[in-house]
Amino acid sequence: MNSEPAKLENAPLAKPYELRPKALADGGQPGELLEISMGPQHPSTHGVFRMDVVLDGERVVKLKPVFGYLHRNHEKIGENTTYLGSMPYTDRLDYFCSLTSNWAYALAVEKLAGLQAPERAEYIRVITAELTRLQNHISLVGFLLQDMGASGTPLMYAFREREKILDLFESLTGARMMCNYMRFGGCRCDLPPGWLDQARQVVGEFPRFLDEFEALLSGNEILLSRTQGVGALPPELAVNAGITGPMLRASGVNYDIRKVDKYGIYDRFDFRVPLGDHGDVYDRYMMRVLEMRASLKILEAALRDIPDGPIMDPKSKLRGFRPRAGEVYGRIESPKGELGFYLISDGSPKPCRYRVRPPSFINLTILEDMCLGHYVADAVIILGSVDIVMGEVDR
Repeated sequence: MNSEPAKLENAPLAKPYELRPKALADGGQPGELLEISMGPQHPSTHGVFRMDVVLDGERVVKLKPVFGYLHRNHEKIGENTTYLGSMPYTDRLDYFCSLTSNWAYALAVEKLAGLQAPERAEYIRVITAELTRLQNHISLVGFLLQDMGASGTPLMYAFREREKILDLFESLTGARMMCNYMRFGGCRCDLPPGWLDQARQVVGEFPRFLDEFEALLSGNEILLSRTQGVGALPPELAVNAGITGPMLRASGVNYDIRKVDKYGIYDRFDFRVPLGDHGDVYDRYMMRVLEMRASLKILEAALRDIPDGPIMDPKSKLRGFRPRAGEVYGRIESPKGELGFYLISDGSPKPCRYRVRPPSFINLTILEDMCLGHYVADAVIILGSVDIVMGEVDR
């Protein structure tokens, strides 16, 4: 395992902003605070989400995230549905990353029931998870540039590459986004003929696109001026707030569940965990780029070494599934951070407690801390760098 982190170099952080004294309401002097509501239809909010912002001029002095517009009662539905019946609902959490949501839930139930996915199924899970990471991160970069005011060109380039991965998902699962593929003890079906060759072609062509994309963006002076020193997240605050995933690593904290837990077969792959220096928007952008390069290395090895064999544990039963009584927490390193499922079983066909630990929701809790003192236009790109999906935030 290569434990040496990849470091990013940024401009120094901006100086903290000091709030001017608030003027008297009847004086109308500079410094009077303005309260505005951004959303829930604001195009930059990445879903049905609202920010209540208090401004001193154009500087943010207070920000309250407001969500709940998309609440679907996911966890209560899970407690009134069979274990297998809840699998399609996991697709609707982070609908950009449905296959990793499938995997996290399957992993929790497998720990509860004592099931083990066969070798080939473990490789398929890693391949689909890392393809998911690629399409999630490249979409995030495209959306972030659009939030920054760029034309739709970066986003369309990103979506062009994402389409190739979605074609793979569609041929494997029958769906492009709401993929219902994982099962307790393995996968629903084996890879269709020619799928591995098509995946190898997509993975083989991706580095050239990524090189071109980064050459156009990473040194762009507008991107640098808008992102460096903006929305810095100190590592102490990130750890105390439970932040995970690329946001945590952008602040310099070396923590990746693929390395820590070594779930699945991740201990067989040699990949670096990139780290940032400042935890600003630029570091969070670069973190996605470097993680895509690490995912490509994992994919090349997994596509090369995948064995033949069964894809389901023979002890797995889809009908009449009743895991032993007990409680369990299963987690994975999803593209947005730690995605976990906490389950309590009483031995019946349905869990008596079903709880989701969604990274989008947890990572959103420190939005105000990152936005204070910055311009209101900066708040838009700070939110974009968090990478949220409201289906996962509200559940």
